[in-house]
Amino acid sequence: MATIERKEIKQRMSRVVIHQGTVYLCGQVAAEANKGIEEQTQTMLDKVDALLLSADSDREHMLSATIYIKDMAHFAAMNAVWDAWVPEGYAPARACVQAAMARPELLVEISVVAAQK
Repeated sequence: MATIERKEIKQRMSRVVIHQGTVYLCGQVAAEANKGIEEQTQTMLDKVDALLLSADSDREHMLSATIYIKDMAHFAAMNAVWDAWVPEGYAPARACVQAAMARPELLVEISVVAAQK
């Protein structure tokens, strides 16, 4: 039977789940929700970096990313930060959809699946 490892377990969710070398991250949002889209995107991605590192993974091992954006008017600005963050040649499969956020000040959220190193 395969082992499932969970990190930072809360009642509602685990921030990281690892199963058979695949890393699943819960949705990540900005560190400070009162900032603009660029800052929210960058701090959200910084959190992804930290969680991937904790799971023996990194940006080059991302398999897929789903980005939820509050308003597609922010799409280009969010993508500018994303494009600078993803290592060239290692872009994951990605979807980006407009969605209502859990809190009105949040502009973007991401969910990532990655392979361990």
